[in-house]
Amino acid sequence: MAALEAGAVAGAQSEVVELDGMAPASRGEVFADGWDDGVTAVSEALVGIADRDWSRRGGRSAGAAELAVHLAYVRQRERTGLVRLERFVQESVLPRTYPHTTARRRVLEALGEASSLCTARTVSSDGDYVVCTLGAGHYDPDGRPPFKDGKPGGWHKTDASVWNDLGAACTPHMAI
Repeated sequence: MAALEAGAVAGAQSEVVELDGMAPASRGEVFADGWDDGVTAVSEALVGIADRDWSRRGGRSAGAAELAVHLAYVRQRERTGLVRLERFVQESVLPRTYPHTTARRRVLEALGEASSLCTARTVSSDGDYVVCTLGAGHYDPDGRPPFKDGKPGGWHKTDASVWNDLGAACTPHMAI
């Protein structure tokens, strides 16, 4: 029974560990740091509970060590799966997205490769935030957009949206 209970706590701990690094990006870096600290605290508490319950009910005091070995195995399996998923996204998904689209930006963000993109954003007519999909540093406030050939020049671009930093609902370009 003690092993079953310790295993249940270990299973819960495995679920908690998966939340590390999963804070919503839209909430900011400070929120993400607090999120990860919380995941660590809960994870450590669950390891302590599993070890204490295992010892209290007559099990060996090596419960935490056994749990650590199990977690290392689970994490290795997760890393292997993530490497395969990342390779698939880079080889199959990314090449099928069109340049300067929200879909491509989301793929690059998921891969952790969006840091080279512009950070300017605006609010669309339906109230959604629209983020520029051009490269960082593209913006020239004096540049006029030649709309006929689709190049934004001194303007920002996402999908069919084109805007400049002067709009009331715009967050200007910032260097990363």
